[in-house]
Amino acid sequence: MGIKATIIGAGSVGSTIAFMMAVKDIASEVVLIDVNTKKAMGEALDIRQGTPLCAPITVYAGSYVDAADSDVVIITSGVARKAGQARLALAQTNTDIIKSIAPKITKYAPNAYYIIVSNPVDIMTYVFHKVTDIPKSHIIGTGTLLDTARLCSRLAEFLNVSQKNVHAYALGEHGDSMFVPWSLAQVCNTPLADYRKNLDFGIIELPELNYDEIEEYIRTSGGKIISRKGATYYAVSIAVCHIIECLFSSVNTVMAVSTMLEGEYGIDDVCLSIPTFVGHGGVKGRVLPDLTDEELERLHNSANVLKEVISGLEI
Repeated sequence: MGIKATIIGAGSVGSTIAFMMAVKDIASEVVLIDVNTKKAMGEALDIRQGTPLCAPITVYAGSYVDAADSDVVIITSGVARKAGQARLALAQTNTDIIKSIAPKITKYAPNAYYIIVSNPVDIMTYVFHKVTDIPKSHIIGTGTLLDTARLCSRLAEFLNVSQKNVHAYALGEHGDSMFVPWSLAQVCNTPLADYRKNLDFGIIELPELNYDEIEEYIRTSGGKIISRKGATYYAVSIAVCHIIECLFSSVNTVMAVSTMLEGEYGIDDVCLSIPTFVGHGGVKGRVLPDLTDEELERLHNSANVLKEVISGLEI
């Protein structure tokens, strides 16, 4: 694709996104910006030296002026979550970082799509809305797209099918109040509740699914990875690249990403994830499947958790 992308933050996430964009032929030009210019230059050089074996791409470290005419900007800057730390604990520190970055980047890339990755991502997406004039349709937080991928991956493991045969969402906050609307989940076009009755794998006996256990697995996956290797960056980088591919596709794709709600399910003035149409032009609309009373209550709880944090921030 002939896309110019700017990535703000050349840490593990930002540099992995740049690497994946080169490998997957998603962009023709990638600019890495970081306060640690030496680190950004090293990451760009490391990726660039492998590009003769990929599709043609230019990868370099730069400053905000180099972001001019970017088609997409990915913001990964911020203090990383430590083992055992909740994402929401980072809120004010990373809010201040977003507030510092926003005017510098939007000055040079006013027409770009903005993908927010920094945690807590729903709060940072909200803050970016409030401190910029970028259209709502052009601001997307990665939200529960990663949680949804973890969910589908886990269900595919249990059910011994391709991940592409599993259709389910994790919704709400990308954090502790995230939940799975199990009433919507399907596998091989079969409601998940009926999978043992309708899926016949011959000698393979399908397990009983413990929904609470699966949700807890999804909710704690990030923390477990951080405790084992120090950071999470592969899966979220795949998620970011997926969003970019959909933004420049000729068809809309439905995904669970964090956007500003304006009355959907009776919720407004907060960013969280519900099924959202993403395509050329950015956020094109929402899918509003019927939720059970319990699921709707959990979605509102997620919104209230985020609003409580927002109320205590200096934006």
